[in-house]
Amino acid sequence: MSNLHNPASPFVPFSPNPAIQSGVASPTTPLSISQKTPQLGSSNLRYASSRKSIYDRHLNRTQRSELSKASFAFLFGEMIQYAQKQVSGIQDLEKKLNIQGYSIGQRLLELLLHREGRSAKRETRVLGILQFVAQTVYRHLFGKPADGLEKSRDNEDEYMLIDNDPAVNSYISVPREMSQLNCAAFVAGIIEAVLDGSLFPSRVTAHSVPTEQYPMKTVFLIKFDESVLERESVMPNN
Repeated sequence: MSNLHNPASPFVPFSPNPAIQSGVASPTTPLSISQKTPQLGSSNLRYASSRKSIYDRHLNRTQRSELSKASFAFLFGEMIQYAQKQVSGIQDLEKKLNIQGYSIGQRLLELLLHREGRSAKRETRVLGILQFVAQTVYRHLFGKPADGLEKSRDNEDEYMLIDNDPAVNSYISVPREMSQLNCAAFVAGIIEAVLDGSLFPSRVTAHSVPTEQYPMKTVFLIKFDESVLERESVMPNN
């Protein structure tokens, strides 16, 4: 009991070091700060038996892999619920989804150009970049091209990308009081980011145009910046 009251005693109750418990000084060197501090790069990622995470995979290795619709529906639904808690109206919610989609579109464009490598072609015409979005981008996202691409008859700077059955709306149950909500604003943000990153600044919005055959039909209205039309007008027709 005298050891318990002696301040100089090295005795520490329940110490994992038996040398300290027995009152004998330990010859081992105490841990330094650098030893106690986690190393840079350490995280809570789950590793496979090969000790490699998803970040170690080659970008071209999984270019044809598909994500299950159940996983996508769950993640997208959680994302909408998260965004809904931060807004007060339908317009704010669509704007939030648009911003989230924009950040993905920026990374998607970089990924697609990386995979094309030296064969990557920089589109310089409006029609070329729209076909790139309707075919390459849309096929990469949803496994199919867009259902239509039209030019506005009233405004020279407006084009319409048509999706008869958007995947982002297939598993979302919208309450009656929010019937004007179109979750495809998320896809509109992706399209807008791809166009902006390709030096075709524009504004893309999603609009519900239901029909009897396609009740969830959505039209993405693409309105190009005035600078795009000016550049288009001075370029040769060929």
